[in-house]
Amino acid sequence: METLEVVKGIRGAITVPENSGEAIERQTKKLLAEIMAKNNLQKEKIISIFFTATPDLNAQFPATAARKAGLTEIPLLCAQEMDVPGSLKKVIRVLILTYLPENQKVQHLYLEGAKVLRPDC
Repeated sequence: METLEVVKGIRGAITVPENSGEAIERQTKKLLAEIMAKNNLQKEKIISIFFTATPDLNAQFPATAARKAGLTEIPLLCAQEMDVPGSLKKVIRVLILTYLPENQKVQHLYLEGAKVLRPDC
């Protein structure tokens, strides 16, 4: 009997120590690698990836880092996060839409300073 696969969304975020292309690339790759490992994701089953970055991160697109990490056949999109007073700064957030087995539980991942955004994860 074949396992039914459904579309699921996986969320995550990570803080970046400085607004540089190198730091954005390093942290984006780290976030994606850990989400993919924790959720046993296969590139071929990822539908799309949507990134946001806080306004203080503009040295590079997170999607550029994803392409450099080998995610070249997946639609990628970046946007600027809302600039809410008092919110956490220097954050990259991600939403990955992917096919997963219906019974597989999703593991959202919030790393480094972004852990405060979802203490339940």
